[in-house]
Amino acid sequence: MEEDEEFVDIYALLQVDPSCERSIIEKAYRHFAQLYHPDHTETADVERFQELTRAYRILKDPAKRSEYDKRYILERGEKPTGTPREDIVIDGATAVQDAEMHEQILLALYKQRRENAREPGVMPYYVQRELDCSDESFEFHTWYLKSKGFIEITQQSELAITIEGVDHVISNSRAAKEKLLLEQAAREV
Repeated sequence: MEEDEEFVDIYALLQVDPSCERSIIEKAYRHFAQLYHPDHTETADVERFQELTRAYRILKDPAKRSEYDKRYILERGEKPTGTPREDIVIDGATAVQDAEMHEQILLALYKQRRENAREPGVMPYYVQRELDCSDESFEFHTWYLKSKGFIEITQQSELAITIEGVDHVISNSRAAKEKLLLEQAAREV
């Protein structure tokens, strides 16, 4: 939507709440697209169908929706309730990277406990340096793993893997091995 264009409340056009999830937008679009599609002789409305399609294209794209929401605020003088703030939006790739970082931390601590059972702890600094991770990021990862019961802080202020953490590492290793075997079997067929 260009700034010089006349403002259209596309949330109202799709009859959805501005704070709704993308899945609701998709359902609303499908409903109205089917209703106004040119192939439906009784309810066809080509202009309305094109407006709905344009609205859907804006709202299904997170970047375009964010830009539209800025204009919505200016035009309506209100922020759509429940819409995510740009500075806190996290995509799926970030969550996957976090999960991988959790696994790397657990594997490092598992290795330490396995190789040196009497001194299973590692200073957090060494783990953080090895993983090349920022202070804030490392603090998040250790908070998460500690909250899940996978790691603990020893009396010497070191990180150590717990029994739950060891079980998690073993479980994930088994799952990875089974997946690899299934992929190999599928290739052989």
